[in-house]
Amino acid sequence: MRCPYCGDPRSRVVDTRGVGTAIRRRRQCKGCEQRFTTYERVAKVNLLVIKRDGRREEFDRQKLYEGILKACAKRPVASERIEAAVANVEMRLYALGQAEVPYGLVGEMVMDELHGMDEVAYVRFASVYRHFADLEEMKQAVDGLLATRSK
Repeated sequence: MRCPYCGDPRSRVVDTRGVGTAIRRRRQCKGCEQRFTTYERVAKVNLLVIKRDGRREEFDRQKLYEGILKACAKRPVASERIEAAVANVEMRLYALGQAEVPYGLVGEMVMDELHGMDEVAYVRFASVYRHFADLEEMKQAVDGLLATRSK
């Protein structure tokens, strides 16, 4: 592991913690003595997402994270909660044991996570994901959300 500050390949691990499906390591460079953080994840088999137009695209955890982050923009959602949602969706996708998954399945899993996390983020994501044709469709989605909340 090269130091991001000076490029020295020598470092020592100061702290190790499990974070979701990853291992977080706090390291200190033996050259410049700066501290930095690394994350380790198990390399998984390639998972392809079948897009709306039929193209296949490699699953991208960062793209999933950015989509959820965008839905939660300016909302009181902790970054740890967003990371946990991404880890849950990723874990569920790989647990399917399939090499290819339709985009719709990924979207539904994200909506499941957002539904319990933040209602505004859920509606934001749903409005993009479901391509509401008009305000009436969006109103029906919000009404459905309110109906499940009052139960």
